[in-house]
Order: sequence, then C-alpha cells, then structure tokens
Amino acid sequence: MMNATPIRHILFDLGGTLMHACGDWSPILERADQALGNKLLEHNIKLEPKIFRARLHKYYELRDQVFQETTYHFVLRELLKELGDAEVAEPVLRSALDAMYSVTQTNWQLEDDTVATLQKLKSKNYKLGIFSNAGDDKDVQELIENFGIRSSFDFVLTSAACYYRKPHPRAFEIALAQWNISPHEAVMIGDSLEADIYGAKKIKMQTIWITRRAQFKDEDMRRIKPDFSLRNLSELMPTLERINLTRHAT
Repeated sequence: MMNATPIRHILFDLGGTLMHACGDWSPILERADQALGNKLLEHNIKLEPKIFRARLHKYYELRDQVFQETTYHFVLRELLKELGDAEVAEPVLRSALDAMYSVTQTNWQLEDDTVATLQKLKSKNYKLGIFSNAGDDKDVQELIENFGIRSSFDFVLTSAACYYRKPHPRAFEIALAQWNISPHEAVMIGDSLEADIYGAKKIKMQTIWITRRAQFKDEDMRRIKPDFSLRNLSELMPTLERINLTRHAT
C-alpha cells in the first residue's frame, strides 16, 4: 500500500536532460582554458592552459571512481600551489573560473521542449527540483538564471555544493531531504543510466530515462533497467499520469 501514494515530486538531471551542448566541446574548452589563463595573467600568475586541462582529466578519473566532488576551485588552487603560487587570493581564483565559464556557458542551450514541459508540470502542481553533477555550483546556478527557469524549481543542487555525485545514494538523499519526503514519493528523470537511473533505483526511487542524448554501453542496458524510457520530455506528462493511475489502482 505504501506505493499507492501518488508521485508529486520530480527530480531532474540537467545536462543531457533539460539542456544540451550546441556544438563540439573541443574548441570551446580550448577558448575557455585560455580565458582562465589570461585572467590569472592579469594577476601575474602564469598557468599553461594545457596543464590545467590535464589536471582536470585526472580529477575526472578520481571523481568517477569515488562519486565525490572536490570542485574545480579546489583543483585550480592545489595546482597553483604545486607550481609555486601558494598565496593566490580566493577572489582571484573565482575570477579565473568565472572567465572560463563565461565561455563554456555559451555552448549550452535548453532543449526545445524544456520550458513547455516545466510549465505543464507546474500547472499540475508538481514539485520540481534539480540535482546536477557539476564541478562548480556557481556555473550551474548562473545557467539556470540565464535560461529563465529558476522559478520552476524548489531547489537547484549540485555535487559541487553537496559533495556527493550521482549515483552515490547520498546525493539523492540530500535532494529528497529538501522536500522532506521518502524515495517512493519522487521520480528521477535523467539521461544517464549509471548516474541518474542506477543511482535513483539504489534508493528505490521511480526512474524515467530520457534517451535522445543518452550515451551508454550495451552492458549498462543489460544491468540497469529504468522503470520507463522516453525519447523526449514532451512524452513525460502521459507517463506520469500512467504511473499515478497504476499506483491508485494498487
């Protein structure tokens, strides 16, 4: 009978679910790293952009193993310490990262059906939240503001702010705590089988996999079974109604 409670809370992933990259990341990241280097140079700090990017790749490898976020800010600060710039002021580090993100943010855009879907969900009194795996909380918060969708959400959480990355169970628990609800009262919607679907299912949340930009291995498909798979967000409302009708029937 516990699952008879209708789902009124929806936790969204961000990148690959509500927004997508406009084009190839390689030239964007090259420009972004150069912008970071140029900003540091304004403060007489020399950092070769390729060195920073190489360090980030090591950081990616580690965080994907332990599902914990130490943030771009931490990576940059520790790298500069190793290179002899131990006393870099925090505002200088922040300004360098802001310069980098001012470039990368231009490569993100909302999916065509995001705004209409959010409006429909809000009109039906669903509670909406976001949990995004991201190395910088400010970057994500600015994206949400720039897209003009902040008012649709009760909260926007990131792994940079919460420490834990999806699929770590704690990431989902922190998100659900914002609503003070249990896992069976919410559904997770995302494009990553591993981070979004597997992680949510570990704490027994309902899951909806958005497949249009999903990247996965065949072994993931065999191992991870979402409750529902949809091509687009525009298919979401009928699926939610189906879930709740099924719950009501039980």
